[in-house]
Amino acid sequence: MFKQDAELNRYRDLMKPPEHFEDGFNWRAAAGAAFVGFFMLPASMYLNLFVGGSGGVSDAAKWVTVILFAEIARRSLKELKVQEVYILFFMSGMALSSPFEGLLWNQYLVQSDAMRSMGMAQDIPTWFAPSAATIRASGRTFFTAGWFTPIMLCSLGLVIGKLDQYGLGYVLYRITNDVEKLPFPMAPVSASGITALTDPKGSKEPWRWRCFSIGGVVGIIFASIYIGIPAITSQILSKKIELLPIPWVDFTPQTSSVLPATPVNFSFDIGSIIWGMVLPFWAVIGSAIGVLSTFILNPLLYKWGILTTWNPQMRVTDTLYSNTVDFYLSFGVGQTIAIVIISMIQIIAPMIALRRLARAGVAKDKSVDASEPSAWQRLVTNDPRRGDFSIYAALGIYVFTSTFWIVLSCYLIEGFPWQFFAFYATVYTPLISYATAKLEGLAGQAVSIPLIKEATFILSGYQGVKIWFAPAPIPNYGEATVSFRVMELTGTKLKSVIKATIVVLPIVVISSLIFSQLLWQMADIPSGAYPYAQQMWDLKAKQTALTFSATTGGTSPFLEAWKWPNFLWGLGTGLGSFFVLSFFGMPTLLVFGVVRGLGQNMPCSALLELTGAFLGRYYFHKKFGEMWYRYAPVLAAGFACGTGLIAMISVAITILIKMMSPLVY
Repeated sequence: MFKQDAELNRYRDLMKPPEHFEDGFNWRAAAGAAFVGFFMLPASMYLNLFVGGSGGVSDAAKWVTVILFAEIARRSLKELKVQEVYILFFMSGMALSSPFEGLLWNQYLVQSDAMRSMGMAQDIPTWFAPSAATIRASGRTFFTAGWFTPIMLCSLGLVIGKLDQYGLGYVLYRITNDVEKLPFPMAPVSASGITALTDPKGSKEPWRWRCFSIGGVVGIIFASIYIGIPAITSQILSKKIELLPIPWVDFTPQTSSVLPATPVNFSFDIGSIIWGMVLPFWAVIGSAIGVLSTFILNPLLYKWGILTTWNPQMRVTDTLYSNTVDFYLSFGVGQTIAIVIISMIQIIAPMIALRRLARAGVAKDKSVDASEPSAWQRLVTNDPRRGDFSIYAALGIYVFTSTFWIVLSCYLIEGFPWQFFAFYATVYTPLISYATAKLEGLAGQAVSIPLIKEATFILSGYQGVKIWFAPAPIPNYGEATVSFRVMELTGTKLKSVIKATIVVLPIVVISSLIFSQLLWQMADIPSGAYPYAQQMWDLKAKQTALTFSATTGGTSPFLEAWKWPNFLWGLGTGLGSFFVLSFFGMPTLLVFGVVRGLGQNMPCSALLELTGAFLGRYYFHKKFGEMWYRYAPVLAAGFACGTGLIAMISVAITILIKMMSPLVY
């Protein structure tokens, strides 16, 4: 029997669900849906084309929506309920992911020089986008017969995707939350931020709004220096003023003689310190150990002739990519499989122990209370307060959506390798999703195997480009468990989320299509009117064409990167570390952190996260006691809001300056 870390219970009790659950969807939420659909969505689409998805713009948009409606309610002498605020936050997240924004990319890809030079443009299926000649003949518009099928498929995919959220992700939530009672350390961040905005006057917990405000002020001050000054001065001065390097300082070329094949960089983003305070302590320690281990391991691998594609002139991103191809792709897959095995052991072992006790007729035991419901009973028993529905219905949704995508792909693509995707739906997707749900529940981290779809298409033996546009996804449902946990912590009934989804979907579809059309009519996409798209889309198209070329004949770099010995080393390292730590009674969170650090992530934030972890545990905890573990998530939510607001204001000022400059000169 494996021991559960004491730290997990602390995070589990950090914020408990209320006794009373309510429906958060009403007329105010409906008005919020219209607001985010017709005001926030077009702003988000434009900013993504102008500055990209970075800078906290999307997070800021969600918080702005919630704060705006909360203040309107207060000035109407009313208070928004926690559940209403959660629904507003949920709908904002839905509306800020435009389904038809992808069509703007589709039209460019068909016409791109990269696809034409590779001789692939003519092979792109018309249900993905009309031909380049058709697009040029019809002008910059989606309202033609050639775009009807792509728009219908995009809309259908959005509907099926939202339905799919209540499938396997919901089952995994019931397993990790109700059966295993994992802490989900990142869930209180969003939940605490939401509850902080609803603390009325005379509340018994006024500290929530105070902590949120402090975090917001810190985020505003930091983002003004880190984002605001460089963004604005770049438009009004010949050379921008950058007080702190963005996004990091790269030391890899300078340290190449001492630490060959080792990515070395440092970030000045103090947000990593904030997250280090929120994340479980031992998970952060394990991550730091993993990163430091690569400082020893990588030079040895280079010396042994394993990291062969690296050269001393490479910078941090090139070093990460070359190391992944040479070693960490296979090694990381092995570690991921180890996490899956460990996770399965942790849930199966207690169930086997309970069954043995029942067969032996043992009523009670020091480690297992036979009077308690079994794991299976807790899984299948619905909580009427939350508005749970049957896990059998959720499994039925998963079977339906998986079958739908496979059948649709077979219909659209002759010779589609459906056997691979049937295997993924029955074996791979449940395993990787459970491993992700486990990591989200333990350490607030996700896990995924990269390039799995690319490897599938190559191994299938399919020849041609069409298969790369197959609508059959290889999803990972583990991250969905966090949103269900946040919903529970805010006391929001499941039916209110379902109603919000039904109302927001048509608004998102209509507004997204309209504003995609307007943005395209304003100027070519990409063009000088949309600087981010102009800079990045050509590179993205070249990378896409290079990947697609893997099924047009010749050798594949993906197959060359896979090495079974490295996979076995990753599997053995993961399993061995877990069992050794368990044998000596060490926190099991440590091994998950080590796996995260060894996964060839950016090392730039490891030191700052470690600083935050030590500050939280050895300074703030001593100063504020156990209440610190309640303060930290609210502080982090406020910091994210403040940082995002400054990012959005900076972008808005930049756009205004660009729009006014022709008038001035």
